[in-house]
Amino acid sequence: MSPHGPTTTLDRAKGRSLGSLRRLSGYLRPYRAQVALALLALTVSSGGLLGLGQGLAYLIDAGLREHRPDLLDKAFLALLGFTLLLAAASYARSYYVASVGERVVADLRRDVYARLIGMDIAFFENTRTGELLSRLTTDTTLIQSVVGTNLSMALRNLLLLAGGTALLLHTSPKLTGFVFLMLPLVVLPLILLGRKVRVVARIAQDRIADLSAHAEETLNAVRTVQALALEDFERQRFSGKVGASLEAALGRISLRSFLVALVIALIFGAVVTVLWTGAHDVLTGEMTPGALSSFVFYAVMVASAVGSLTDIVSDLQRAAGAVERLMELLTLEPAIRAPANAVALPEKLQGHLRFEQVRFAYPSAPQRAVLKDISFEVPPGSRVALVGPSGSGKSTIFQLLLRFYAAQSGRISCDGIDISALDPAKWRRSLGVVPQEPAIFSASAWDNIRYGRPDASDAEVLAAARTAMAHDFLENLPEGYHTYLGEKGVRLSGGQKQRLAIARAILRNPQVLLLDEATSALDAENERAVQDALEQAMQGRTTLVIAHRLATVLKADRILVMEDGAVRAGGTHAELLETNPLYRRLATLQFGEEPSARAHAAFHVSGDSRAAGTRDKP
Repeated sequence: MSPHGPTTTLDRAKGRSLGSLRRLSGYLRPYRAQVALALLALTVSSGGLLGLGQGLAYLIDAGLREHRPDLLDKAFLALLGFTLLLAAASYARSYYVASVGERVVADLRRDVYARLIGMDIAFFENTRTGELLSRLTTDTTLIQSVVGTNLSMALRNLLLLAGGTALLLHTSPKLTGFVFLMLPLVVLPLILLGRKVRVVARIAQDRIADLSAHAEETLNAVRTVQALALEDFERQRFSGKVGASLEAALGRISLRSFLVALVIALIFGAVVTVLWTGAHDVLTGEMTPGALSSFVFYAVMVASAVGSLTDIVSDLQRAAGAVERLMELLTLEPAIRAPANAVALPEKLQGHLRFEQVRFAYPSAPQRAVLKDISFEVPPGSRVALVGPSGSGKSTIFQLLLRFYAAQSGRISCDGIDISALDPAKWRRSLGVVPQEPAIFSASAWDNIRYGRPDASDAEVLAAARTAMAHDFLENLPEGYHTYLGEKGVRLSGGQKQRLAIARAILRNPQVLLLDEATSALDAENERAVQDALEQAMQGRTTLVIAHRLATVLKADRILVMEDGAVRAGGTHAELLETNPLYRRLATLQFGEEPSARAHAAFHVSGDSRAAGTRDKP
């Protein structure tokens, strides 16, 4: 792995070696008792099933053939006993095997999610989220079916195959040889056609996946679809995908129905042939009617076991590939993690930030330096604004401060402590962040604000909401703070989302605030109120802000002008207007400022221009 995480997507090749399944042994170990009980029940149920054949032979020969009602009653009682034993053992096998499968999958999902949520941002930069979700859900579900069903069925069928074969030989060696001569003629077509059915089934699943992906994409972008009046166009596209899915499903149904018919024809044809041969042996006295009946019973059992094993082996191979893919995730290590001897953060940070000759390039484009040996400092409790054209490196500074990436060279420190020597999680807990596009979760307003500090009380959440000027609009929602905000906060306006994010940051009570223009989505009326709220929140805290609006730069203690990954100048708004041509141009383009410091007062009052710049891209 590169120093900044993986640079390629995860290997999507599906493993075929059943040896991969051994890697699940560590997840089975905690449930040894349940596995042992499942194996015991499996053995008993298989033995009970095999015993039914002997009971059938005894029933016919001793009860019916000899016209002995007492023996007939004993035979029926024996069969009933075997049936009850088989039912009880089957219940125990099914319960213990399925429960172990569910527990193993639950442990796997917990471990995989825990590993993924802790991976560095560079990993997600190069890995598709859909691929990860597929592994977390589809692959684990496949493993659940294998551990919870297929492995026990494979063992059961192996026992039935071995036991049935032994009893066939014991009953009639002649007919057993005949059965094994016919077995390939029955099983081989089923194997070949079964593979074709699986291929067609995968195609049908792919068509369903295409349909689902299209529906999800268009429904998430429903505002764009309706704004462009493309509803009919999307209906036709979706209808086409439904048609393709239906065609694939009908093909699968047709082939599977033919397979069922072929199974019936081959297996029952073989049974009839064996019955015909055995009937002649009964007539000549070479075997009894009961022996013939039990032989047919075991022959059907052996054929079914062989047919089932072919399907199970295919499923086990797919599961082996799923295990390989999950274990690949579980062996990943984040590039950004706590050092072996992490430095402890002071109980009270001063918030003195310093960048010293920091150079950085994103892992996806290592040849292009986004930050070029930049140096600056933010004194404790001060407010520093970053301005510059899109792509100048402003957001990258936030990314490095948050330890989402590690710089190739240079040093970033807080209160003299190199942040690379800190535990990233503990360091991030001391920061408050308000992004330009805040993340709103599919939950209530309570949950969204409390996400900033999950142990916060209701009173603290309310106080943070009031400070962020969010209390009034939240109270007016249909269920107040308990209102479900919809996926990605679809029930809120842009300004409301931003105020919710501000409340979340305030709730953390951080020493260092990182604001990616926290008022950029607010209208002029609300901007002043939120600016006043942030003014209170910033008191005594170190604040670094990416500035897109004039009101922000006017209130900054110092402004850093960035261009092409370097800090070109620093100073106050008035100083930079007079001394720096780049800032003067930015002020004219971004803030609507005249190239003169005398315009300072007029724009301090209006403060309603917006930036056209965007966040840095890796």
